[in-house]
Amino acid sequence: MKASSLKGTWLGHSVEFSYDAQSHTWFALAGSSFETAPGNYPLELTAERASDAPADKTVSFRKQLAVGPGKYPKVRVPLGVPGKFTEPSPEQTKQIELDQKTKQDYLNRVTPDREWSGPFAPPADAPHSDVFGSQRIFNGKAQREHQGLDYRVPTGTPVAAMNAGTVLLARFLYFEGNCIFLDHGQGLLTVYFHLSELKVKEGDTVKRGLIMGLSGGTGRATGPHLHVGVRWQGTYLDPARLLQLALP
Repeated sequence: MKASSLKGTWLGHSVEFSYDAQSHTWFALAGSSFETAPGNYPLELTAERASDAPADKTVSFRKQLAVGPGKYPKVRVPLGVPGKFTEPSPEQTKQIELDQKTKQDYLNRVTPDREWSGPFAPPADAPHSDVFGSQRIFNGKAQREHQGLDYRVPTGTPVAAMNAGTVLLARFLYFEGNCIFLDHGQGLLTVYFHLSELKVKEGDTVKRGLIMGLSGGTGRATGPHLHVGVRWQGTYLDPARLLQLALP
């Protein structure tokens, strides 16, 4: 079937497809959350036939996609974390709440049009120090699952944009430290935490590989490193999986 557009719905999310003329295929990015139980879930697809195609203009069909179980490690952080991060004071709690409101405000501003193009690139050339999905034990207290990928880098290491996008947020936040939220369109974001220096400002458009800041240990961090996260329509996904995809 020759189509002029293709859209989908999966796990309550809108899935926006793009057409690659070179391979004559439609492609899209999507993912599931930690809370999604293993099983098969329907991807509902709707295609608009090209103007020169016969029969009905709109065609709908369904494809089952499997979500498998994940295995994630527990990590006991050997170094002490300041109590202000595990047991914040009332004043610090107010600051945390203000930062949460700021993040939600900006996260609701993501753009519908795709800005990224081609494969996503690592933000730094360094080994990983922690993986997506691990549960950290800070000062004997279990925290929520790690929602990103950590790179073992010293302070001052250049941090590059993983793909093209617009800087949504670039400022200091209580837990994240100096951080950057990069909007790639269609609800897809990459985030960069604990930076020692910011080299971009909110509203800047960047290309893949542009140096946006320098790594550090600001915010809730036991030492210098780079935390990178991938957020799609409110759900955090594994950055390592995104980096493995051969995208057109």
